[in-house]
Amino acid sequence: MATQQGTPSSALRVLEEALGMGLSAAGDTAEAVAAEGAYYLEQVTITEASEDDYEYEEIPDDNYSIPEGEEDLAKAVQMVQEQATDTQILEQKTVFSPKHTVPEAIEDFLCNFLIKMGMTRTLDCFQSEWYELIQKGITELRDGGIVPDVYTQNMLLENENKILKKDLKHYKQAADKAREDLLKTQKERDFHRMHHKRIVQEKNKLINDLKRLKLHYASYEPAIRVLHEKHHALLKQKMLTSLERDRAIGQISGLQETLKHMEIGHSYRAPEFRVVPTCKKENAPEGPTQKRLREAREQSKCKAKAKVNTKDSEFPTHMQPNPNLDLGKENLCPAKFDYKLNNIFRLHELPVSCIIMHPHKDLLVSCGEDRVWKMVGLPKGNVLLTGLGHTDWLSNCCFHPSGNKLATSSGDTTVKLWDVSKGNCILTFEGHTHAVWSCTWHSCGDFVASSSLDTTSKIWDVNSERCRYTLYGHTDSVNSIEFFPYSNTLLTGSADKSLSIWDARTMGDNLWKGLKISETER
Repeated sequence: MATQQGTPSSALRVLEEALGMGLSAAGDTAEAVAAEGAYYLEQVTITEASEDDYEYEEIPDDNYSIPEGEEDLAKAVQMVQEQATDTQILEQKTVFSPKHTVPEAIEDFLCNFLIKMGMTRTLDCFQSEWYELIQKGITELRDGGIVPDVYTQNMLLENENKILKKDLKHYKQAADKAREDLLKTQKERDFHRMHHKRIVQEKNKLINDLKRLKLHYASYEPAIRVLHEKHHALLKQKMLTSLERDRAIGQISGLQETLKHMEIGHSYRAPEFRVVPTCKKENAPEGPTQKRLREAREQSKCKAKAKVNTKDSEFPTHMQPNPNLDLGKENLCPAKFDYKLNNIFRLHELPVSCIIMHPHKDLLVSCGEDRVWKMVGLPKGNVLLTGLGHTDWLSNCCFHPSGNKLATSSGDTTVKLWDVSKGNCILTFEGHTHAVWSCTWHSCGDFVASSSLDTTSKIWDVNSERCRYTLYGHTDSVNSIEFFPYSNTLLTGSADKSLSIWDARTMGDNLWKGLKISETER
């Protein structure tokens, strides 16, 4: 234990002596090394001696030793920490002398000064005269001496002062820019703060308005419920009234047929019977049936007068059977074809909305959103006709059964008929209030049906050039319409998720009945 404690104490003494010598001893050592030359390592062989030749020196027991029997790990750790602390203190107290600087010669000082000041001509004159004196031997380099440290220090301080002034200028500019940025940021912060406050106020106002609207809407819900119930009751009453009207019209038509037969059989004109109300019933309220009867009489009179002046077409009562049904039965298992792309026709500038083939010829008609329709010959694709006249996109087109006319529907709420042989518009039907989605011809060729976004469908008479019937019943846009082939039945499809089948009854000219097939019924 004594040996282990004595070794670090002797090392500390050697370190203190080395540090106490200062840089003077270090300088002497360096000069001695330079004078003597470099050191070299030589291999030395040490012979082994016997243990009896060694002499052991007795180390006195100092304060660093710990008596036997009182050894403690905590005390040992504390002593090692104290030694480490003493070493750090010695290192902090050690002060090294500044580096030795070589003073500058006078001639070098003058040359450097003239170079810094930019006095090149003076520098050239000084160097030429100075070296001329040296060559002549009048002046020696050692006689010039050295520049005092004050001048050198002044030059260094002056350079440092210039550098510091430049740095100060840069720092001032940076500080001014930072101040401007700070002011700008503060203004932006104030603006955004005001904007945030305004938005919060508007949000609170909208929340209050929304709450008031919810309360207002909740107050209207009972009234809306009552109106719905009244609406359903009125619909039921309307249905019953329509049934009574149909029954009354049927009776009237039967009476008219009987009167016609009587006129033909007896060859005399039967007097016209008029129902004149008596004085007692003059102030009595008119029932729904009587009201419908009176309206039916007036409508029949108006129709009789209209038939004299117009050329209204009549739906055929006896339709020929569909010849395509037998073709479908014969070809139950059609052959499989391998279809391949043959040609591409670039006809329109905007998307194509509809294409249709001519019923008898190899002709194709295409409609587009560029407001025109074009007739193309197949298979070359040469354009034969171009139809211009609609003011909005075209939605659908349909050929006349004979193929000599074309019907087109458009987003400009009109249906136009075109002469295929000339390509000009021969008739325009106007009556829808919104875009017309689809159109179709009747098999007889005298009627055109159209469906529109205004939730209605219309039957147009080509001969009288007017709307004969308007079909109500759908609650949303009627997107498609089609006549059954060789039949008086009409089918409509609507955006209200329902299909409606309409039939022209023979008992009345203006009586169309609809059978709606909804998704739930199917």
